[in-house]
Amino acid sequence: MASTEGRIDFTVNGKTYQTWYKIFGDIRSGKVPVVALHGGPGAGHSYPHNRLWEQAKIPVILYDQLGTGNSSHVPDVPKEFWTPDLFMDELTNLLHHFKIHDKFDLLGVSWGGMLAGNYAAARQPKGLRKLVIASSPANNDLYMKGINELLDASFPLEFVAMLRKHEAEGTFDSPEYVAGNTLFMKRFTCSVDPWPETLEATMKTMEEDPTVYQAMQGPTEFCMSGGTLQNWDIIPILPNITSPTLLLRGKNDSVSAESMYPFFNNIRQVKWVELEKSTHLGMYEEPDR
Repeated sequence: MASTEGRIDFTVNGKTYQTWYKIFGDIRSGKVPVVALHGGPGAGHSYPHNRLWEQAKIPVILYDQLGTGNSSHVPDVPKEFWTPDLFMDELTNLLHHFKIHDKFDLLGVSWGGMLAGNYAAARQPKGLRKLVIASSPANNDLYMKGINELLDASFPLEFVAMLRKHEAEGTFDSPEYVAGNTLFMKRFTCSVDPWPETLEATMKTMEEDPTVYQAMQGPTEFCMSGGTLQNWDIIPILPNITSPTLLLRGKNDSVSAESMYPFFNNIRQVKWVELEKSTHLGMYEEPDR
């Protein structure tokens, strides 16, 4: 399997960092390359998107976003450093480095889909041919509403009370809270048992350096406490997206349908596909779809 990897300089406020990338296939082959945006934030590149090259000979660029995996880590900056604009700038830098900014596709999963949608709507890149948003909300208030409704509908009252107690007390490292978070993820993030090696690698990446996740998201998926994404909302600018867009969502996804509807309702060329046997990471549960 043909692949190459390396690092790209990325300058922020006069300081130069590095973005690590891995390419499957030949981005000069004439086929439009897919740039894959990972989730988290801070989850790393370990998703199995290389299958696009292996099975369809579509060139794929994976990369670790700043602060993640093999890219530069920046632990000693205020949380305000970590914004969607930072990661949109990093994406622009990567596209121009590889000279594909005039013709490329974007594939984003979870936070990666939020970033992809934000980029398409706010930056309106002329070279964006197709957009794929998988299991991503368009607004974080809607996302948290869906998470709370999912918790209430899926778990006993005492389980939810336990989570809320630890969140109020800030004891996120409590064994029972950690166990509760794991249970939630096993049911609504990925139901494959055991988890695939690449997903385990993703979780390990976030555990080794949670800087970006904690700055942007907060302590856990169901407690967004003061993160820089807390008030994130791209619904007003979604009509700016002109590229044909595919929306993917698992039937048992942690991201609610309601939080994804704004993409469907505001993008002109859009298709929605529900993955009947999937949770949040359908690429593992229904890889052939």
